Amino acid sequence: MKRYFIHRLLLLLPTLLGAITLVFVLIHLIPGDPVDVMLGETAGAADKAELRRSLGFDQPLATQYRSFLVNLAFGNLGRSLYEQTSVATIISARLPATMQLALCAMLMAVLISFLLATMAAKRRGGWIDRSALVFSLLGLSLPNFWLGPLLMILFSIQLGWLPVSGRGGLSHVVLPAFTLGLGMAAILTRILRASLLHVSREDYVQTARAKGLSERQVWLKHMLRNALLSVITIMSLQFGSLLAGSLITETIFSWPGIGRLTVQAIQTRDYPLVQGCILVIAASYVLINFLTDILYKIVDPRITYAK
Repeated sequence: MKRYFIHRLLLLLPTLLGAITLVFVLIHLIPGDPVDVMLGETAGAADKAELRRSLGFDQPLATQYRSFLVNLAFGNLGRSLYEQTSVATIISARLPATMQLALCAMLMAVLISFLLATMAAKRRGGWIDRSALVFSLLGLSLPNFWLGPLLMILFSIQLGWLPVSGRGGLSHVVLPAFTLGLGMAAILTRILRASLLHVSREDYVQTARAKGLSERQVWLKHMLRNALLSVITIMSLQFGSLLAGSLITETIFSWPGIGRLTVQAIQTRDYPLVQGCILVIAASYVLINFLTDILYKIVDPRITYAK
């Protein structure tokens, strides 16, 4: 297991380097000049040239990329072109909001999916099972950019039960967390239901019932635990999707997180800030997948990493 973990840790570096390189190239290929955004198109050519020189934009792309990698190796993400503040400081101020939203969305998705999937697997073919399948279909079909405004109109504007936007108390996170977590809940419901139905036909489940264990013990100790492997895989992949999907959700609900910050940085052509935000999202995605491999061993001791 130790060799496997070291091997996986070494693979993190080229993965992150590939993500950094791709983002750097794509950001610089986007039409538009950040100097025009900062000074305005009516600024003089001399002023634009001076600002472009001070920011290093007059250097070749390869030179800019090399400087970025050197600074990144020393933990320096650069300075925001628009806010003239350290990128690391800006991201660290916004990151807790995004993590709060992502964790609340995941918790909501897990609670909904485990409840629906368990009830559907127990009553296969019944109305609860059919309702769970319809829910999973709708959850996968409704896009965030449509569901978010719909929930806002219904529960905030018409009923007045929840705040329209912003970050504050617990009531502020309900609508964005549900908007972000609905798709994940739909996927988990379908996957967990299928896993439970598959596990229910295994011999060790029948043996557990024959030994006189209660139905609750059979479900919790034998069926649910062994059905979690596929669910954990989907959750790890979907967590990265939550961070990526937060760009739309945070913009809709004016949630002050990394997603909204990324959109604002793209609009202002703030290259260092965009690169820093994407780097944080990519690093979180890779780290979650690494931790998932460790969690496999905890859930199912039969898994071995020996070659």
